[in-house]
Amino acid sequence: MAHVYVSIGSNIDREQNIDVALRALTAAYGELQLSSVYASDAVGFNSAPFYNLVVGFSTTETPQAIQGRLHTIEDSNGRLRTGQLSARTLDLDLLLYDDLVLTDGKLVLPRPDIDRYAFVLGPLAEIAGSECHPVSGISYAELWSAFDDSQQQLARVEWPPAAQ
Repeated sequence: MAHVYVSIGSNIDREQNIDVALRALTAAYGELQLSSVYASDAVGFNSAPFYNLVVGFSTTETPQAIQGRLHTIEDSNGRLRTGQLSARTLDLDLLLYDDLVLTDGKLVLPRPDIDRYAFVLGPLAEIAGSECHPVSGISYAELWSAFDDSQQQLARVEWPPAAQ
């Protein structure tokens, strides 16, 4: 079985869409390892703040099959694929598949976003800090410790949300 990490983000009906994603991933893959949920500003475009987290799970599915399932979950929750940075009901990205290094069309592993964005690296380091990036060999905890997050602040969010 491969161990997989997936990032989850939403800035449209954030609580509802993240809950739907967690339920769909649990139904497909069983027990999930969850980071905390973080709020962060949109990076690269003006929009409402995002909620982000990273989940881990084990599976026998191929990376391509996982990516297909992630797209199906996104699409069934109103994801629009405009090709531009914009608000999202749901953004599910396959970050890691064991230590696999792969470029297969649009599927690139490890996902380059890992060490570019605080909202990916911070939650990943929280649940996989001692694991190492398959290309650099540096642990996610070390990458996070060295990350300049001055322009990408994260704020931990209570999850699950308190009843209204």
